[in-house]
Amino acid sequence: MARTKNFDDNDVIEKATYLFWKNGYGNTSMSALEKTMGINKFSIYASFGNKQGVFLRSLACYKQKLLPIVNKLKNSEQGLQAIRTYFYDSLAIYSRSTPSDEQLASKGCLMTNTRAELKEEKDAIILKEIQDFIDYQSHLFKEKLLIEGLSDVQASKKANYLIIAKQALSAASKVHSKQQLDDFIDVTLSAL
Repeated sequence: MARTKNFDDNDVIEKATYLFWKNGYGNTSMSALEKTMGINKFSIYASFGNKQGVFLRSLACYKQKLLPIVNKLKNSEQGLQAIRTYFYDSLAIYSRSTPSDEQLASKGCLMTNTRAELKEEKDAIILKEIQDFIDYQSHLFKEKLLIEGLSDVQASKKANYLIIAKQALSAASKVHSKQQLDDFIDVTLSAL
């Protein structure tokens, strides 16, 4: 007779997402996932396959957190102002804390943190998920830059610049003051 789940997948994935976000993929053990998710390894394996399966579901959960700000950027009729707003909205997500950890400082971007940590050959599936999202952001940046009257070539180059700037902002958000981050965003966008 099959066992019935006594947990909600979304609830335990939300918990796992914050654990990965706080500790990184490599530093998150199965026993830490067990403890944080409140379920045993058998249930983790039966529901999600393995640690990578939990992480892929966590990435999907994280993308859902980003969806409102990504859609705001996508649907905006503004150019640079929409990108500026997206950078600030991203900062707000980086520093959002969990209900049980109210004082957690900025964690940066889960995808940027993970991309910096993983190796291509070993973690290709995870890295493809992250790269697809990066490419989508770049596409949106290019669309907004085209609104500003840039040529296709210039918009592509500047979209690439903005992707790197956003990843730098993610890392910087962990150690720099709000004023320094504001200055970084202002200088970055004024350079366009």
